[in-house]
Amino acid sequence: MSQATTIFDKILSGEIPCHQVYEDDHVFAFLDIGPLSTGHTLVIPKERKAHLHELSEDSAAALGRVLPRLCRAVLEVTGASDYNVLQNNGAAAHQAVMHVHFHIIPKIHGAGLGISWPAGNLDAAEGRDLARRLTAALEKS
Repeated sequence: MSQATTIFDKILSGEIPCHQVYEDDHVFAFLDIGPLSTGHTLVIPKERKAHLHELSEDSAAALGRVLPRLCRAVLEVTGASDYNVLQNNGAAAHQAVMHVHFHIIPKIHGAGLGISWPAGNLDAAEGRDLARRLTAALEKS
């Protein structure tokens, strides 16, 4: 099953211009054209996958290495001291472009990401069972 071409594929191929911030063998970063605040940066793997769990370990590790560097640069340049790093997987989770991407969104004078967090409660027995099953799944992978 082939994945539909996304705007990020077109940016990576140079078909659509962008304000590039960073590039290495595995990662590409550029400014969001619909920023929530000044410095809103998108960080994408060059590997073409829609969801984070589909990425190779090399791409995932490369993203993990560069995200802190990019966050430091965004903070330095914008003067912000607070920021969000956001990554969504799937349409129901508000993913609009089906290519893995992280948003670095500085909080500047109230501008930036606004979220609601409707926290629930974790039952102790349910938590023990869920942790056991997650550990078993990790041991299989």
